[in-house]
Parts: sequence; C-alpha cells; structure tokens
Amino acid sequence: MKEQHSNRTRIVGLRLTPDEYAKIEKKWKASTCRKLSDYIRHSLFDKPIVTTYRSSSQDDLMAELTRLRSELNAVGNNFNQAVKKLHTLSQIAEFRSWLIAYEVEKKILNNKVDEVRNNVKKILEIWLQ
Repeated sequence: MKEQHSNRTRIVGLRLTPDEYAKIEKKWKASTCRKLSDYIRHSLFDKPIVTTYRSSSQDDLMAELTRLRSELNAVGNNFNQAVKKLHTLSQIAEFRSWLIAYEVEKKILNNKVDEVRNNVKKILEIWLQ
C-alpha cells in the first residue's frame, strides 16, 4: 500500500507572549516530537503525545560517570608521559630495573582504565536508550 502524503500548503501565524511560548516549548521538549510544529499538530488534533521522564538521580550518576571517565583519561595520560620521560634515562643502570617494574604497572593501569572506560560506555548506552 502506498502512503498518502498531503502537502501542507496553509500557514497559520500565531503570536504568543514570551511566557506562553516558554510553556509550549517546555512541553514540546519534554515530548518525543522532533519539531515544534509536530507537537502543535498533535496537540490541536488530539493525537497522543509521548513524553519522556528522566530521573534526576540518574542524570547525576551520568554526570559523575562522565567526570570519572575524564579523570581516568587524564591519569592514564600523565602516567604515559612519566614513563616516556623515564625511557630517556634508560642508560643509567638504576633506572633500568625501575623501568621494567613500572612497565608492568603501566600495563595493569591501562587495563583497568580501559575496563572502567568500557563499563562507563555500556552504562551510558543503556541509559541513552
């Protein structure tokens, strides 16, 4: 079956006060309608409007997880920079043993950072659905 598309050729102009527009905009943004015109059409013709509700505690959790991910990236970057600088000192015998020990620590840290990053990514994907 072919869908029948009707071209919308009529324009209706409407003047609103800033408060009226703010109320409509707030309701539109809380709905799943992508365009304000779609939201107004749904309202005018008594079509169902799907609204979304989000928990502020979940929003706070997501903000904290995002901050945590940024901090972990910064820690990993700082650690990598420190190890690169130590590699320049590898000629000194004392630093060689230290370098070998911290290469292992670096791998462990990177694995943990990647693990946390992947878990945060999974949680964000679930939350955004």
